[in-house]
Amino acid sequence: MASSKEIRGKIKSVENTKKITKAMEMVAASKMRKAQERMRAARPYSEKIGNIAANLAQANPEYQHAFLVKNEGAKAVGFVVVTTDKGLCGGLNTNLLRAATTKLKDLEAVGQKAEVVAIGNKGLGFMNRVGAKVVAHVTQMGDQPHIEKIIGPVKVLLDAYAEGKLSAVYLCYTKFINTMKQEPVVQQLLPLSTEGMKTGAGEHSWDYIYEPDAQTVIDELLLRYTEALVYQAVAENMASEQSARMVAMKAATDNAGTLIGELKLVYNKTRQAAITKELSEIVSGAAAVG
Repeated sequence: MASSKEIRGKIKSVENTKKITKAMEMVAASKMRKAQERMRAARPYSEKIGNIAANLAQANPEYQHAFLVKNEGAKAVGFVVVTTDKGLCGGLNTNLLRAATTKLKDLEAVGQKAEVVAIGNKGLGFMNRVGAKVVAHVTQMGDQPHIEKIIGPVKVLLDAYAEGKLSAVYLCYTKFINTMKQEPVVQQLLPLSTEGMKTGAGEHSWDYIYEPDAQTVIDELLLRYTEALVYQAVAENMASEQSARMVAMKAATDNAGTLIGELKLVYNKTRQAAITKELSEIVSGAAAVG
């Protein structure tokens, strides 16, 4: 059995760890509220711009943007993998990277090569380890995503698709459901689907007057829509990260409390055994003298 001093040292160590995990839980809870507000604020914009883009694409059938055309002959696919920069958030990154890897393997099985844009340190490290071709990356985004930092790397894949080099572009991120549940999502970003863009009710067609012309307006709008989808994915992922971290740190704090209780019980038993042994030795010594 370990000595009382060793057990006291373990108790002190676990108590220090508990303080750290409790502090991290409180910080994550504070950041989670801000991340959720940011994510919910971005949703109406991406939904509305999708609705307008779908109607514009249908209202002008004589012009089709490159993002709406399927590149049948291309032998490569693009992946935008959104993960966190930091760890200690449970199985959030593991679940997403497992889903992304499964999709990668399925596409490689039919002869498609993958080009990856990694958003976040964890995804970048994983993709480099598995030998995927990382064409661009962005890390250290902080607690608030800035669209100008995200768009540069993602534009590499958007341009490659517009040139016909990629057959599809997939967006992999963790969707925020609620504080206790986050869901890994692998969705097709390109080619865009007008059914997927159209979120409003009603089947009426809108009549537009284009300024300067239809092609310029549709080009700009579809590019902004694609960028909005990526930004929304990053915002969802950040909200999921803080929620997962808060839950993970709460579990760690609770486990530390349980462990401290168990160690204190062992310490008290060890101390009691030592006192009993000393008393027995005193009684034995007294008996021998007598």
